[in-house]
Amino acid sequence: MDRTRSVKLGLGVWALIVALIALVVLTFLPTPYVIQRPGPVYDTLGTAAGADGEQVPLISVEGTETFETAGTLDLTTVQVVGNRERTPSWFELALAWTDPSRAVVPLDSVFPEGVTTEQRDERNATLMVDSQHEATAAALNELGLETGAEVAVVDVVDDAPAEGVLEPEDVITAIDGEDVTSAKQLRQAIQDAGGDEIAFTVLRDGREEEVEVTPEKRVENDETTWLIGVTLRTDYDFAVDVTLQLDNVGGPSAGMMFALGIIDTLTPGELNGGENVAGTGTIEADGTVGPIGGIRQKLYGARDAGAGYFLAPESNCDEVAGHIPDGLTVVSTATLEDSLAALEVIADGGDVSALPTCDAAAAR
Repeated sequence: MDRTRSVKLGLGVWALIVALIALVVLTFLPTPYVIQRPGPVYDTLGTAAGADGEQVPLISVEGTETFETAGTLDLTTVQVVGNRERTPSWFELALAWTDPSRAVVPLDSVFPEGVTTEQRDERNATLMVDSQHEATAAALNELGLETGAEVAVVDVVDDAPAEGVLEPEDVITAIDGEDVTSAKQLRQAIQDAGGDEIAFTVLRDGREEEVEVTPEKRVENDETTWLIGVTLRTDYDFAVDVTLQLDNVGGPSAGMMFALGIIDTLTPGELNGGENVAGTGTIEADGTVGPIGGIRQKLYGARDAGAGYFLAPESNCDEVAGHIPDGLTVVSTATLEDSLAALEVIADGGDVSALPTCDAAAAR
């Protein structure tokens, strides 16, 4: 009997040793994942620490009258735990899998192979700057103020249809005789041409020239697109001087909330009725709201920051439905006008339940 008990005890000790070894291995063994969690929340109507540590307003406007605001119009962010140099341990992943505010995602989806962390941060910083320009343009367009939009060629792809026809720094003023005011409009006109030759009016070194380009066809995943082989940018000459400041945050997802903050700053009254409203979404100069990443983490970040309402891109609704934290009311939005209409209902104390929801959008 004693021998049997001794054998069982020995086996138990070895099992414990093996388990401890396995735990140590799992703690330090590299993993092919990173963790997304709620990041800081910033009130576009408020201030944040600048590069020197001093508090600076996220939105500053000069050259026109501004108005007092109240409540919040929060932009939300996502923090990533891990990178290619140091991935989370299996133990950390196990904890994240049980936390609804966190997401475990493949490493390559956040840090593509061959792209350094520095290159990724630089790209995200560029996207943030572009997003701020589009947010300003969207807000001023909504208010009927001039934006002075010009579409310029940044680069021409080798062996593309536009090579030798269009040049970097060409300003495209018209396509087939129609004035061009945005890169989005230009891209759509190329698709609408369906491969037919397109006439471009360009300003080159101060002279107006007419050139023709025939797009080439590309088929990917059974989807046909027409390309001329250029990268474009939209330059603006705004009627008022708007400065947006937010250090250490990258990507384009703050665009919609910045646009709302600018409108609130430039119009009398309180756009949000003094309520705490958060949201996310890319923005284009024409007011189109686009999808973003990490929507579920942003919902929890907004709720934890005290927001009662959240404006979510309609195109993210499939990720939102069924994952809304308690205490947060989510409204679906596809355009800047949708967001303004939702804020009007919130400000007036109206029936928020009648506004578009992600549950309803997901069911369509």
